[in-house]
Amino acid sequence: MKQVMPVLAFLFAALLSQAQEPDAPQLYETARQFMRTGDWSNAVLLLNKALARDPGNAVYQKELALTYYYQRDFAKAKETIRPLIDREDADVQVFQIAGNIYKALEELKECDRMYKKGLKKHPASGPLYAEYGELLWMQKDNNCILQWEQGIQNDPNFAGNYYFAARFHYFTADKIWPLLYGEIFVNMESYTSRTAEMKTLLLEAYKKLYTPDPKGKPARTRNEFTEAVQAVLNQNNAVVQSGITTDNLVMLRTRFILDWQKEYAARFPFRLFEHQRQLLQEGLFDAYNQWIFEAAGNLAGYENWTRLNAAQYNEFTRFQKSKLFKMPPGQHYRNN
Repeated sequence: MKQVMPVLAFLFAALLSQAQEPDAPQLYETARQFMRTGDWSNAVLLLNKALARDPGNAVYQKELALTYYYQRDFAKAKETIRPLIDREDADVQVFQIAGNIYKALEELKECDRMYKKGLKKHPASGPLYAEYGELLWMQKDNNCILQWEQGIQNDPNFAGNYYFAARFHYFTADKIWPLLYGEIFVNMESYTSRTAEMKTLLLEAYKKLYTPDPKGKPARTRNEFTEAVQAVLNQNNAVVQSGITTDNLVMLRTRFILDWQKEYAARFPFRLFEHQRQLLQEGLFDAYNQWIFEAAGNLAGYENWTRLNAAQYNEFTRFQKSKLFKMPPGQHYRNN
């Protein structure tokens, strides 16, 4: 009996030790807490322990690569993420993390190949098109716009591609698509620093639309949708002859929606114009235009407008926050 007692005590101590040792999910959750506070070293320590208990766990491995990236240990980040790229279950996030790592290492050719592989596996991923386009833009490769346009077509409710495409087209001879893509973007992403930037671009794009450019080049290819938009804008341009102001834009855009509805809405269904028409019917179109154009061109004037029109401003804000703006498939008329 005396010999049995030490053995039982040892077994009890071993079982107690195992019971107190956190399992892989617990280690992962604690690591996530360290990541949220920016304690990368402890996060790395615990994620490595989690992987030791559950080797090959893609979630832990992604988080470890991301933590190394935040820690600016890009070599270890690359070493950690590379095995995941070739796995059959590699998700979009794997390629996004890898893209950030390769860009940080300035391994742009490898990054290019990685994005192509990711898009082959996930051809409907708006984020991958956006980030691959950014990579090409960094290299001054104008094929970036092809990626952003493809992203809009394949994943029409990812806001990032509208943002990049609007900025790209603004600096070309194109006068219509910056307006359309920019306004779609501010409806999808309404309260960020990029929203404020895009509102300014929209205001400047309207000024550009009505500023004669003797060196301007006509569009290379005929686009029936764009021509229709331009035609309706042209037939109402008298209201902006005295300048591009918020009040004049409200009149221009009101007339545009009414004429578009009569002449082209059935032929070219377009969610943005339907949204504008709904705002017009709800009596909120003025507030909507103030939110875009007055806020961009005259912030003090916009704040004054909100004070003088508090009821309309509050109603518009409620409407905007209650409606999720989404573009349906099949309304990408860029190649029409």
